[in-house]
Amino acid sequence: MEAHIFDYPEQGNFSDISWPCNSSDCISVDTVLCPNMPNKSTLLYTLSFIYVFIFVVGMVANSVVVWVNIQAKTTGYDTHCYLLNLAIADLCVVLTIPVWVVSLVQHNQWPMGELTCKVTHLIFSINLFGSIFFLACMSVDRYLSVTYFSGTASGRKKTVRRVVCILVWLLAFCVSMPDTYYLKTITSAANNETYCRSFYPEHSVKEWLIGMELVSVVLGFIIPFCIIALFYFLLARAIAASADPEKHSSRKIIFSYVVVFLVCWLPYHAVVLLDIFSVLHYIPFTCQLESFLFTALHVTQCLSLAHCCANPVLYSFINRNYRYELMKAFIFKYSAKTGLAKLIDASRVSETEYSALEQSTK
Repeated sequence: MEAHIFDYPEQGNFSDISWPCNSSDCISVDTVLCPNMPNKSTLLYTLSFIYVFIFVVGMVANSVVVWVNIQAKTTGYDTHCYLLNLAIADLCVVLTIPVWVVSLVQHNQWPMGELTCKVTHLIFSINLFGSIFFLACMSVDRYLSVTYFSGTASGRKKTVRRVVCILVWLLAFCVSMPDTYYLKTITSAANNETYCRSFYPEHSVKEWLIGMELVSVVLGFIIPFCIIALFYFLLARAIAASADPEKHSSRKIIFSYVVVFLVCWLPYHAVVLLDIFSVLHYIPFTCQLESFLFTALHVTQCLSLAHCCANPVLYSFINRNYRYELMKAFIFKYSAKTGLAKLIDASRVSETEYSALEQSTK
């Protein structure tokens, strides 16, 4: 996904930079007309502290999910490949946060070179798209597992899931490459400030800028959200037809999946759409609008990255089956020689005793 807010132009800093664009299709840099935004430093430093919190929580939580899934695999227990890949994607996203914080506290300057600019953006974008795509895949998988493929052989389902995961990573890579390709570092001759920016082909700057933002909105939110909402609605309806009260309680969890995704991502993409309208001059340019977009893009992206902390809780820790595997992973790690692991293995709860939501994670 486009790392939009991390390279959002600083106000009033670009009047002395030679921009590689001379055609009439270029987008004028209106920010040079606006005074510096008040309290900008306070905003950026506050967000930096929040990002550090997201980094710590996201790294710990997703590392635990990855570790438990690896332990479950090596000890012969079934593991959900979507959950593992989701945790890896979220972990890679939060691991780039320290780099963004270094840039953020310097008012989005980029002192780390062009290679770091490209590599960090690429890792961030691939894994953020991948995380969202895996959430959509899980919604489809869980519905189909409960309604149509409950009797399908486990080995066949594993193969299909692995193929889907490979395709998801390839799609995330392909979507992320164009914007990364055009990233460059630019330096101001007057104050020696360096920034990491996208420079699109001179004859179609506006089309590329709008196109990349639309890709972010359509592939990063609209399509995944429609898939997630539709298939979890169908799953909830299928569960409602069951007489099992435990399955009925799973509808609340399903509802939380949709709500959390919407709360984390809708504000950011709404602001991105507003930014598109501003670029197209559908909204008259004002310094107040520029300041609002600057603030809103930073705040809403910070909110969206909180999803990397919410995913381990919603899709793993809240799941009784996962908590069982977590306990068992510790037992196998530290108590294998005592025989306690074998005792827990012998008393493993049958898969049929899990709720429909938990069954479908198999």
